[in-house]
Parts: sequence; structure tokens; C-alpha cells
Amino acid sequence: MSNAQTAVVTKSAYLTLHYRLARLDGTDIVTTFNGNPATLMLGQGQLAPFLEDCLLGLPEGTHRTFELTPAQGFGERTPELVRPVTRATLDDNSVPGADYKIGDLVDFAAPGGGRFAGVLREINDETALFDFNHPLAGQPLRFEVNLISVL
Repeated sequence: MSNAQTAVVTKSAYLTLHYRLARLDGTDIVTTFNGNPATLMLGQGQLAPFLEDCLLGLPEGTHRTFELTPAQGFGERTPELVRPVTRATLDDNSVPGADYKIGDLVDFAAPGGGRFAGVLREINDETALFDFNHPLAGQPLRFEVNLISVL
């Protein structure tokens, strides 16, 4: 392909790329660098919007790493999102009779449809304490991308 100009990422671009989202200590959250590259279309919810924003305007062939603050990533932790839930509510809105353990990510039915999830922090016979912050909230992140092709 001998284009006069290099394709750049737009809001509706179709991309083939390798990407890695990692904690700053180097722990991978998700990576394609060890296998096949990902092929995706922007604006379809395949990547978080803040990751798509990093890609906009980048030319094909770019290999770059972004350092993201918690605010640029999944947001800061919000203490108000750590909430008690009664055992009755838990049983009514999740898998009945499940054997929950501290640290489990539990999926709930939301009022009016939809789903939301929380990490179990404490549990007793009456109540369970859940953290409804995104598990990566409050963490700075590293986003590495290698743009193989842009259509």
C-alpha cells in the first residue's frame, strides 16, 4: 500500500492493533501482545471510551504508551459506592443460595432493568457490604498500543 498519506484514527475507524492495559507496577489487566492482534471498530463499545480517546488522530504504524491518571481511567474511588445490602435484597437480585466469599464480584439486577456489579467486602447473616466502585477505580493505568492498520 503506497498511500500518499498515512491513515489516522477517526471516531468510526476500523482498526487492527495490539493493545495492553496494565497497572503501573506492570501487571497486565488485558493484553493482545502475546497472541493475535485485535480487530475492532471505534464507537462500538469494544474499548472503553477513554481508551478510544487516546487513539483518535494517531497515524497507522504508531506504537505508543499512555500513562492515565485515575480520573482519566475508571475514575476516582467514591466512598458512597461502598454500601450495605440486606441478605434478602442480595438473594432477590442475584443468584439465590450462592456461596459468596469476600472479594467475589457479584452481579445484581438493577431497578428498572440493567445490571450492576459490586465486590463483596463483608458478609453476615443480616447484611452484606459491597463496593460498587469499578474494580480499577482510583488506580493509575498504562495503556500501550501498536496500530497495525487503520481503515
